[in-house]
Amino acid sequence: MPVRESASTRNTFASTFSPLRHLRSVVLVSAATMLTVGLVAGCSKTDDNSANIVRTTTNIAGAGVVGLERDTAKACPLPSSPDSASGTKTVNHAAGTSEVPADAKRIVVLSTPALDAVCALGLWERVVGAATVTGATAQPAYLGTGIAAIPGIGPVGDPDPAKIAALKPDLILGAAADGNRYDALQAIAPTVLVGDENGWQATFSGFAEAMDRKTAGARALDDYRTAAHDAGVAANSSFTQASVIRFDPKSIQVQGGNSFAAQVLGDAGVQRPQPQRADSFEVTSLSTETDRDKIEGDLIFLMFDGPDGLKYGKSIMQGDDWKKLGAVMDRREFAVEDAIWHGSGITAARALLDDMRANLNGFVGD
Repeated sequence: MPVRESASTRNTFASTFSPLRHLRSVVLVSAATMLTVGLVAGCSKTDDNSANIVRTTTNIAGAGVVGLERDTAKACPLPSSPDSASGTKTVNHAAGTSEVPADAKRIVVLSTPALDAVCALGLWERVVGAATVTGATAQPAYLGTGIAAIPGIGPVGDPDPAKIAALKPDLILGAAADGNRYDALQAIAPTVLVGDENGWQATFSGFAEAMDRKTAGARALDDYRTAAHDAGVAANSSFTQASVIRFDPKSIQVQGGNSFAAQVLGDAGVQRPQPQRADSFEVTSLSTETDRDKIEGDLIFLMFDGPDGLKYGKSIMQGDDWKKLGAVMDRREFAVEDAIWHGSGITAARALLDDMRANLNGFVGD
């Protein structure tokens, strides 16, 4: 969908006219404000064009909440096959070199990207322990209720070595940030720590190799890329410039081209506003048109960094400067799940594609 015409600098986003901007009159009943962010799609059939428009019916400070009906029952596929039937293999990783089993049976996971990778390769039932995240659930909800029941080993960034050792793992997976405890972990079981400096797809491939699923990992990425392309085509993504922002407790973090959300949207062909095509940056005021143009778009996907980010975000969204944004006036602001849009991994990426496809051409109902 092209950008609405106005005197703002966002006139430069696109020039193709779309009738969708004239179809904002359908009104649906708004539900109570909710913190959990997810997708709900409501559509009232009035004519051929409006039948294709999604209108969300639950909101946070006016933003439609995306993903409330997300089905996580099949978030993790069936188990994939290892590259080797038995034995061990040498894996080079961020903390050194490890000799890992060809088909690990008892896996401990120290980070969400690692857990996402285990899920994406169908091996989540082999996870005997996982580091927990802050929030309402011990693990991100998008990974499903089975993963939520995995025993905890302490929080991400500070796992308990004694709890890990008691689980008798044959493989430990974590992030490069766990490097300061690598020797202690390696003494318990073969440990592979993967960095994120080369992007989320390279991170996923590193974990896949550690689980002796290099072939399955490559296939999963190919399937994801096909899904991203198809989702973009279905949503006519090349006609829309999507702004993506994250409210932290004190500022607005604009998600630039180096962010996970931007990379996934790019794979689907979604365009980004010109100011958001470089790396992520911070905005602390919306008092001027120049400030507002930094977060403007055909629509805005927004997320909150925990309860404090939600509190700050609502204070901004209820202010007059926020309401001057064209996307807000058009009722095209959508609250998305932070664990997904600010995450890393194929499972999160697929969930993000679902959100994009269902809402890229959407409006928020009154």
